This record gives sequence, C-alpha cells and structure tokens, in this order.
Amino acid sequence: MINLLPAHVLEMYAHARAESPAECCGLVGGSRGCAQTVYRLRNVAADPLVGYEAAPEELFAAQRAMRERGEQLLGIYHSHPRAREPVPSATDVRLAYYPSAIYFIIGLDADRETLRAFRISERDGHWEPVEYGVAE
Repeated sequence: MINLLPAHVLEMYAHARAESPAECCGLVGGSRGCAQTVYRLRNVAADPLVGYEAAPEELFAAQRAMRERGEQLLGIYHSHPRAREPVPSATDVRLAYYPSAIYFIIGLDADRETLRAFRISERDGHWEPVEYGVAE
C-alpha cells in the first residue's frame, strides 16, 4: 500500500486540470510505501486526448532525481479527463511495464475529481483496484 500526503493528491489533481482535455502523466517516488515526491511529466503521445506517453528526457530526469534522493518508483499516474469512475483502459493494461508500481488514474468529471489506484499486469492482461492512504 502507498501512503500519499494531501499535497501529493492536490498536485496530481492540479496537473490533470492543467492538461485537460489531454491526459496528464507523472511518477510518484518515495520509500517503504510512503510517497515523497510527485514528478510531473510532459505527455508526448501521438493523441494525448486518449493516451499518454511520458517525454523520454523528462522520464529519465525524474528517475535520476529519484536515485539522487534515495527514492524508488512507487507509482505512475495519469488522467482520464472525461471519466467519473476511472479504470484502466485496454491500452493502459497493454503498456503497464512496471508491475511493482501502483497505477493511479485521475478522473475529471464535470462536478468532481476522483483518484483511484490499481495493480496492473501487462503480462497477464488484467488489473485490480488497490487501496492507498492519504495521511497528514
């Protein structure tokens, strides 16, 4: 289970709103299940309205920063800007290359924001919801 701070959730929501109607993407770094840093990444997907692909140079820079800070990759996040109850798409499952990471998906419906977490197995082609904590 990953524990986030309220500031992490607010940062991910702000990123999703800033990029809408395109999908946003980023990483969550930390240690021992406790998030420390949210890394916003630029979405360079061919069609960012329906998919995400992190800019390689930003992805590598975030991974370098995690190593320097003694963090591990705990989570990967992206948004589904038109979803009330976001769940992984077939593309999300197919491209889930980090089985140890928690995949966060932000839904931006007209009247509310939702953050859900999943374990996704690209190899097995399935996903399951997981719980996460938000602690002060």
